[in-house]
Amino acid sequence: MADPTAAPSVGGPPGPVPPRWWRYPPRRPGGGGGTGWGRWLRRAGLAGLALVLLGPIVAFLVGWLIFPTPTPDDLSTSQVATISFADGSPLATIRPEGAQNRVKVTLSQVPEPVRYAVLSAEDRTFYSNPGFDLGGIGRAAWRQLTGGVGGGSTITQQYVKITTGQDQHSLWRKYREVIAAAKISKEYSKDQILEDYLNTIYLGRGAYGIQAAAKAYFGVNSDQLTVAQGALLAGLIQSPSRWDPATDPAKAAQRWTYVMDGMVSERWLSPAERAAAQFPPTIATRPPGGGVPSNHLGHIYTQVKAELQNVGVTEQELNQEGLKITTTIDPLLQKSAADISAKILKSQPANLRSALVSVDPRNGGILAYYGGDNGVGLDYAQVLKQPGSSFKPFVMAAALARTPPIGLGTTFDGSSPQTIAGQKVENSDGDGCDSCDLKQAMTRSINTIFYQLAVQVGPAAVAQAAHQAGIPEGLLANPTAGIALGDKEVHPGDMASGYATFAAEGVYHAPHMITRVETLDGRVLYDGGNSTGEQRLDPRVARNVTESMVSVASSSAIPLAGGRPVAAKTGTTQSRIAGQNNDAWTVGYTPSISTAVWVGTNDNSPIKNSWGGPIYGRMVPGSIWEQFMNGALRGQPVQQFSKFAPLGAAPGSAKEDDDEDEDDEDDDEDRSDSRDSDSDSDSSDNSDDN
Repeated sequence: MADPTAAPSVGGPPGPVPPRWWRYPPRRPGGGGGTGWGRWLRRAGLAGLALVLLGPIVAFLVGWLIFPTPTPDDLSTSQVATISFADGSPLATIRPEGAQNRVKVTLSQVPEPVRYAVLSAEDRTFYSNPGFDLGGIGRAAWRQLTGGVGGGSTITQQYVKITTGQDQHSLWRKYREVIAAAKISKEYSKDQILEDYLNTIYLGRGAYGIQAAAKAYFGVNSDQLTVAQGALLAGLIQSPSRWDPATDPAKAAQRWTYVMDGMVSERWLSPAERAAAQFPPTIATRPPGGGVPSNHLGHIYTQVKAELQNVGVTEQELNQEGLKITTTIDPLLQKSAADISAKILKSQPANLRSALVSVDPRNGGILAYYGGDNGVGLDYAQVLKQPGSSFKPFVMAAALARTPPIGLGTTFDGSSPQTIAGQKVENSDGDGCDSCDLKQAMTRSINTIFYQLAVQVGPAAVAQAAHQAGIPEGLLANPTAGIALGDKEVHPGDMASGYATFAAEGVYHAPHMITRVETLDGRVLYDGGNSTGEQRLDPRVARNVTESMVSVASSSAIPLAGGRPVAAKTGTTQSRIAGQNNDAWTVGYTPSISTAVWVGTNDNSPIKNSWGGPIYGRMVPGSIWEQFMNGALRGQPVQQFSKFAPLGAAPGSAKEDDDEDEDDEDDDEDRSDSRDSDSDSDSSDNSDDN
């Protein structure tokens, strides 16, 4: 009897029929299996579409049930934040005044133009949107998925972040924020939301809310604010401390203009009122609150605070999350910088000021930062000054990077004075040489040679080499050949960083103070990790620049102890008053530390020593630099620079260099400190060359 389950066979015995589950996809009854795949795909597509359509609705409903509606009473309380040295020892304790400096006012106590100024700055569709911006959320989600941060927040969403203290850059936080914003919009009127927002937003100077800010910036109550004052405060919301007019007047004015113009475009302000408005003056800032040092460490606190903004940590988090901030500052080196500067300046005229910044070339960490003893006063490490001849190594870098390179052994006419490219250029006190190679010219700081070199390679190439080394892009605009003599302004930290790139054989590490930021509950907001750096200069170029400077310290009578190898350059900026100087520098490095020292005055007046003579780079700043570097390297193994391989023409022999150094020292002694052999000259035809 035939097996009923057997399939018919042609030309042989019947075989077994496969089980039904094997025949996939299933066949329709009465039809073939050819359309089964299409049916299966249609079902999968419908399921996916349902998930897309219903998923967000389900997620929204779940969030609506589990997330509470925040209120102003939920505002995170202030927490003590600590800033520590690199070894973990305390540098500063920050006790914010948030809880004490917040006074609630009703919306009626905020003039309507001031309210519109806030909307102009932060959310121009506030009264018409549902509490969140779908387009902005989509853009923010895309940035999150592609490695970006932030964005897409309405005033209602900002209010949620403030009251919950949840400001992490994550999609989960954004989801929770949207739900809470929708619930707030459902339960409260727009006016009530705006009132609560204005009472909780942080506006800098320790002020939470519009009333405290009105007092902190203008010394008035909120109901007395003008539209111009309100626009200034509104412009601060995104970054209050950084854009405070006392900190960055240009940015504050830019934001004020943006807010005022936005009010006109939204018809909240008439063109006539806008034309009549002027940027409002603010009252003086108060010294920082408890725990912030008033001595030289106060300047570090200020820089750390600014750097927190750069790495994405808000001032709200600083004041409310109990942050533990670890810096790169070495406590012993910091104390040494302050003590040595104070000791040396004590014997000099009282109007002298100094700044010192020291950087680790291996990672960009700032080891010491001294901007003066008054931590709540002017930070001299942030003052822009002309670097004089200490800028010449960047000219050398541009020359070495040429094809073919202009090597250290290339000779030039170093006589003085000369007319070069229509400009009269002189060496200091008539010093000069009929024929000097570039290494000799660097050691003796021959202005006429470096001016010729800048003309030959082009001022733009010099500026580009300086930018590659670490001088910020915003500086050195529209250079002329005078850049060879340091006629463009820089900060001390810029010079320390630029020289550090030479020390690291062309690898640039961004200078920084912060290595790690943690919250009180252990969340890591920022981890600097180990910087690999960026190869910006050819290693051979950087090493040749180093070689050009290895004889300068000994020639200037500021060598490091034990004959330790060091590359350095001094510089002086001459005053418009004949025979006087305004600024003096010494910058130099070993493989493990790069330090820049500046000495000048508050009012840019001539700098004189205790004998009444002009100060040059190797004098007061040179002494500070030498003593600091010797202390920093004491007990450390002597590090050699890598093997020197000349690019282009090789310089003279080491013996010749040593002989020249001895001659230069004799000349310096004979002249009894009447000049600095490494100083700039004043061009009689162009004061920009000073």
